[in-house]
Amino acid sequence: MALKKAGGNWVDGDRFYDREVDLEALMERVRDGTHTLLTAQRRMGKTSLVRELLRRLAADGEFEPIFVDLEAANTSEDAIAEIAVQSRHAHVAWDRIKSGFVNVLRELGDRVDTLSLSDIQVKLRAGIDRGNWRQKGDEIFAALAGHERRVVLAIDELPILVNRLLKGHDYRITPERRQATDEFMSWLRKNGQAHRERVTLLLSGSVGLGPILRQAELTAHANIYSLYELKPWDDATASKCLAELSETYSLEFPPEVRQDMCRRLRWMVPHHVQQFFDCLHEHLRRERRNQASLHDADVVYAADMLGSRGQVGLDHYEGRLKTVLGADLYRIALDLLTEAAVAEGRLDDDALALYLEHFPVADDSDRHPIKTVLHVLEHDGYLDQCADEYRFLSGLLEDWWRLRHGGSFVPIRQRRG
Repeated sequence: MALKKAGGNWVDGDRFYDREVDLEALMERVRDGTHTLLTAQRRMGKTSLVRELLRRLAADGEFEPIFVDLEAANTSEDAIAEIAVQSRHAHVAWDRIKSGFVNVLRELGDRVDTLSLSDIQVKLRAGIDRGNWRQKGDEIFAALAGHERRVVLAIDELPILVNRLLKGHDYRITPERRQATDEFMSWLRKNGQAHRERVTLLLSGSVGLGPILRQAELTAHANIYSLYELKPWDDATASKCLAELSETYSLEFPPEVRQDMCRRLRWMVPHHVQQFFDCLHEHLRRERRNQASLHDADVVYAADMLGSRGQVGLDHYEGRLKTVLGADLYRIALDLLTEAAVAEGRLDDDALALYLEHFPVADDSDRHPIKTVLHVLEHDGYLDQCADEYRFLSGLLEDWWRLRHGGSFVPIRQRRG
């Protein structure tokens, strides 16, 4: 079947490309009952991979797949309501879940199953409060464990919720917020262990869970999850994808053009590969041509990938960093990334030593703000440590960061004289 453009959203079915090895690995983990934490840089295709996995599991009929998105959740109570409502299509479990909310659903009678998901979610949320969310959550897990088929519970954007629980809207970790985070992660860990034979957890998100828990010294809550890193495509896979897309749309992308596109991107994030193709396709359409040249790739990369069109997607990198780090640590991240961007993508040991002196030192040297930020940048795929320096992984992100922030930036060596 011809490969079609993916657009900006998650894909499955005939729009899903490659990742067969990853799907096989995750399938094996599901069958073994292994709870998994899926990690990767943004736009690597985590949600698409999970959605395609769940689609195939549903087609096989051996498992009951449930997908829960917690991006809009602000509290533990919100999360419990969302897990409950997304279990609606698992009829055996859903009947048991409804029985636990009889007080708020009684007036609806048999009409409850005709309501929209959002309306049901509102009703369920009304029956959950700070005093009973653990009990309600335990009941929901017990209902899922008693379902006729083993359940695969995929929870997307759990790190976003955990970050909100921990830091609030002012990005401050307080004892109360740390306790709330501890309670939620303890609850999830407890149920994951108690129902391991019947409910398999698959966690993912657009930011890393590990660095967030590390900031609160709560990393022990993640020890029931086996990490699985979703890596970028290699050059051969990216080039093949470009070739198949060009064939679908009756275009000619010669090997040297595909090779040049991969060279510019450097880190083959699937979304960036397909975005580059889409921009080049539209450029050729405007030019009323169907064969791409090296000059076309150069023009499109500068005008579109690094221009206003690519701005929206790349702006999201900054937004997610601010979400995880908060204003103070984000300013440090901005300095470190821009320092690397203006130095051909490299942050060497000498520059790093100056930054360690420049910012205040915490009581515990392991929690120095520079080290905290570097841990997040490395975990989330911005920088990679190599020998005595850190390097940008993505050529696209490096070039964009340099254009966006490098113009008036003064490197640390010049600031220190």
